Amino acid sequence: MAVQLNHLSTLNSNKHEKQPKPPLPSTRRRTALQLQAVYSSNGRQLIQSGAVRAVQPKDAATAIESEGFKLLDIRPAWEREKARVKGSLHVPLFVEDKDNSPVTLLKKWVHFGYIGLWTGQYFTTLNPDFLLEVEKAVPDKDSKLLVACGEGLRSMMAATRLFGGGYKNLGWLAGGFNRAVDDDFSGVEGTEKLQYATIGGASYYFLQLLIFLEAVGKSN
Repeated sequence: MAVQLNHLSTLNSNKHEKQPKPPLPSTRRRTALQLQAVYSSNGRQLIQSGAVRAVQPKDAATAIESEGFKLLDIRPAWEREKARVKGSLHVPLFVEDKDNSPVTLLKKWVHFGYIGLWTGQYFTTLNPDFLLEVEKAVPDKDSKLLVACGEGLRSMMAATRLFGGGYKNLGWLAGGFNRAVDDDFSGVEGTEKLQYATIGGASYYFLQLLIFLEAVGKSN
């Protein structure tokens, strides 16, 4: 009888044990940020070790035309629409976050107020199909890919994921398209200069004002 009572007591105590709760949205967001930090750190290590080759914008044309690299543009669609290199591949690493849950909507409003209004950038999330989409576009993993974005950080993350996915002949556009000058890439399409495509929102008009003032200064 004592054994039965002890067994019953154990069952009752187990019922009152706290069950693990699903991660809150804020926790998932922190996890995503931690992953981005890991990808960036690993990307720097790959570049420093030479496993991923750093290519300066001024040398990109030679890498593409003479060495057989394919330019992989991983910027979101709204940046690529402004300016892009003709013939480049496009698979975005980040896509617009279309989740409309209350927590995400609140984050979108905060993002717009602090970042989006100034830069014109959407609230984004990592593209879960990034590697799969690259594999469809470039099934031969021995292909030479020069990974590029606006400033170089997102392409560093993309290179890490591609390297982990089996692509070993990778180049990284150092500093991104923002470091390019007018003659670095031939066949640029779009309404903006390639080095300004990342800039949007209120900062875009501020940039146009600076360009205008610089032109006026030169004319005088």
